[in-house]
Amino acid sequence: MYDLDLDRIDRKILGFLQANGRASNLELAEAVGLSPAQCHRRHRRLEEQGFISGYATRLNAAKLNLGVTAFIEVTMEKGHLRDLKKFTDVVVGIPQILECYSVTGDFDYVIKVVARDLKSLSQFLMEQLIRLPGVNSVRSSICLDEVKFSIALPLPE
Repeated sequence: MYDLDLDRIDRKILGFLQANGRASNLELAEAVGLSPAQCHRRHRRLEEQGFISGYATRLNAAKLNLGVTAFIEVTMEKGHLRDLKKFTDVVVGIPQILECYSVTGDFDYVIKVVARDLKSLSQFLMEQLIRLPGVNSVRSSICLDEVKFSIALPLPE
């Protein structure tokens, strides 16, 4: 594993930022018990060392008329290793695909997709995804309810 070189204050900073990404430096400093200047230096160091990889705003999919979330298992054609790079290059550019993971098991990739409705999802599957280079088959599962969503990582003790 990696030598994390994180002390208690660093972990407090990371934990607070995971829950309060829009916090000001003053709010962060107060939460972790540092002066604003010390807090700012530590925060920047954590960014520079790659512990913080970015900041994002979570949009409400339903408000944007994206009412269907699906998890799609993709199986690639056997013996088509040259198509894997083509496949991943195309996947990265498709806005409906929120996440894509290469996995072990009975299929090769798991993809998280959003769509306006079931008809839109069907069109996406049949007209785009199944036609990508090297794709042999797809199997989808529709999300009925989001029970938990988090991007917060467990921090080491």
